[in-house]
Amino acid sequence: MIKYECIPCGYIYDPEVGDPENDIPPGTPFEDLPDDWVCPVCFADKDQFDPIEE
Repeated sequence: MIKYECIPCGYIYDPEVGDPENDIPPGTPFEDLPDDWVCPVCFADKDQFDPIEE
């Protein structure tokens, strides 16, 4: 699965980990995050994230 990086703060959303703090279970692709999900660090919207090439 593709990881995504928050442009403003550098937080990495890893789909294999999810976002347990915000009830997003492991295995949730970035595309399947709720529309109102925001970066847990700086609260940036999803459109402030870029995919990371690995």
